[in-house]
Amino acid sequence: MGIRKKIAMEIARRMYDMQTSGYPLSQLFWECTQRCNFACIHCGSDCKVSSKIKDMPFEDFRKVLESIKRESDVSKLTVNITGGEPLVRKDLETCGKTIYDMGIAWGIVTNGWLLTEDRLRGLLKAGIHGMTISLDGIGEVHDWMRGKEGAYKRAAEAISLVCRFNAAAKESKPCLGFSKLAPSDAIAFDVVTCVNRRSLEQLNEIKELLVGLGVKHWRLFTIFPVGRATQYPELQMDREEFRRLMQFIKETRKEGLIDAEYACEGFLGDYEGDVRNNFFSCQAGITVGSVLADGSISACASIRSDYTQGNIYDGDDFMDVWKNRFKPYRDRSWMYKDACRDCKYFRWCQGGAMHLRDSDGNLIFCHLDRL
Repeated sequence: MGIRKKIAMEIARRMYDMQTSGYPLSQLFWECTQRCNFACIHCGSDCKVSSKIKDMPFEDFRKVLESIKRESDVSKLTVNITGGEPLVRKDLETCGKTIYDMGIAWGIVTNGWLLTEDRLRGLLKAGIHGMTISLDGIGEVHDWMRGKEGAYKRAAEAISLVCRFNAAAKESKPCLGFSKLAPSDAIAFDVVTCVNRRSLEQLNEIKELLVGLGVKHWRLFTIFPVGRATQYPELQMDREEFRRLMQFIKETRKEGLIDAEYACEGFLGDYEGDVRNNFFSCQAGITVGSVLADGSISACASIRSDYTQGNIYDGDDFMDVWKNRFKPYRDRSWMYKDACRDCKYFRWCQGGAMHLRDSDGNLIFCHLDRL
């Protein structure tokens, strides 16, 4: 790694430290349900059509937001509603409207199956701010990943629907029954692709599809072996395949047709600064928190190992937990062991992303090692 990149990473590290001192909560994930209409083979939550864990009543989550609002400026907070599949909740729009009325931005992460014109119209009226739709391959590759025939067609239709609305807003044209649209009516939107050995061969085709539909932002990530994904070793890429993915993202960014970037999965060594809009920094428990369907208070919703810091159903106040716990996230010195202890990049990596650690603190895998 060149000296200029090391200097840039050091500057970025110090800026992150300054910006995150005091641990300002900027993103809150709400796992509103563990029900899902898909059976994705890589699901870290192992979600099903029916779940033993009931949907969290919104009234319970509203108390979390009230706790946050008493202690901080919620105008800088975004609530990301996840699942399971959030659109299976028939009261999602009511939940979203209440969040919006509290002065908090909100969005959803969805597989797109239930996103019709009527549903999007309802979400827009409820003040939705952002949306992420998953597209993991072309045709049967996506259907295979998602465990549902026809999933690809519905996902592509959903992506097209949101892109058409945003394009109309940009051009100040009416759309979906809204007679007056302004650029501010457009929602923050991206497509996320979970890359595996099959979809790796389709990346150019996926890119062409998304560019053709009008997608501006595309996040790509890889599968970590947690939950249902442990049963499918073919989902994991080898070193050569992973490097191909990095090269694809790097070249796509240079091409400039779509803002493609690798997600905040891990430290990437020489590829830092080339495949993301920012240098790697795991913000779990630092600026990112979550409330899971069973009431657990945690950080990034991708974390499935036991790093929960409390539970709202045990009487824990969210902001009290946020301010006074989360030590495993905020002091990462405990990660300085095993292979990490001998790594010259630990200063910038800080042990990697929290979701890649098991409950005993062991590293599941290292992105830098893959490269």
